Amino acid sequence: MNRLQRLRQILTQYELDVLIVSQPENRRYLSGFTGSAGCLLISANNAFLAVDFRYVEQAKKEALDFEVVHVKGDLANWLPKLASDLRFKRVGFEADHIPFAIYQQLCKVVGDGQYQIQLMPTNGLVESIRAVKEPEEIKLIAEAVGLADAAFAHAKSIIRPGVSEKEAAWKLERFLREMGSEPMPFDIIVASGSNAALPHAKPSEKVIFENEPVVIDLGARVNGYCSDLSRTFFSGGEDETFSKIYDIVLGAQLTALATIMAGTSGDQADRLARTVIEQAGYSDAFGHGLGHGVGLETHESPRLGPGSSDLLIDGMVFTIEPGIYIPGWGGVRIEDTVVMENGRVKALTRADKIANIG
Repeated sequence: MNRLQRLRQILTQYELDVLIVSQPENRRYLSGFTGSAGCLLISANNAFLAVDFRYVEQAKKEALDFEVVHVKGDLANWLPKLASDLRFKRVGFEADHIPFAIYQQLCKVVGDGQYQIQLMPTNGLVESIRAVKEPEEIKLIAEAVGLADAAFAHAKSIIRPGVSEKEAAWKLERFLREMGSEPMPFDIIVASGSNAALPHAKPSEKVIFENEPVVIDLGARVNGYCSDLSRTFFSGGEDETFSKIYDIVLGAQLTALATIMAGTSGDQADRLARTVIEQAGYSDAFGHGLGHGVGLETHESPRLGPGSSDLLIDGMVFTIEPGIYIPGWGGVRIEDTVVMENGRVKALTRADKIANIG
């Protein structure tokens, strides 16, 4: 069953005549269209791609299974009439993506009574399909993982005392682009010393010193598909504190890798790793979830974290990334991109987990 067929089954369940797909990755996933603006209109029997003048020719070349419709203005300017002309009554839209101001305009136009349509907010319909990857998608993600692994190996030659975080991050980005990656899926993190205590640190002018932790978080993109990799170095000799914390985080990650199985919920997966960190006395130092789905977006379904009811099943690609962060000292995060295969977790990441580069 292809992607449109699966979505049409969902539309039937929600009793929708049509779904307006505006979220960029969802739009690309369903149609192949890579432009930065446009909307899909998908019903039981039709598939339209509405774009403005800038993208008409591109849409015709990329979205071969869609009828291209040339529209002008914002959604509120053309959607009510088009939906009415096509006899769509219950019109679903992606509530997480349509700006509230546009929604207000749509409500005003529809409320005038000229068009007999009903706007129905939806959430996560296409994302639920995207969560389970097809073999070709997994292949592309694996290629992106390979680029990230290569960048990690390169990092070992450039992460040295005296190099600034910004300089290291730029060298890694340049390496990835020269190796064939599309634009970075997210800004590369190089965080040293106390900056490593910030899970989403931004590379600064700070110079890397001897005897401090250095967290690197990077990814690559191949044909739209992303990878995500984190490793932590220690820029010096042996250090008792670093070794202790690193071993705890590594133990938490290896536990999750070995014990997560198909049917495990995101909450249960998180608990497997979090328990290791809590038992070591660092429960307050692991403040984010264990992981997240990876695909056309760096962060997508499923979610591995407290309270997540997402079930992990074969074909899902996600990260496993426990961490410990201590203000004033630094942090440790170890992250792999993995795929659920034959009921168990298979790591796509191959980068080693040897922490000392002194």
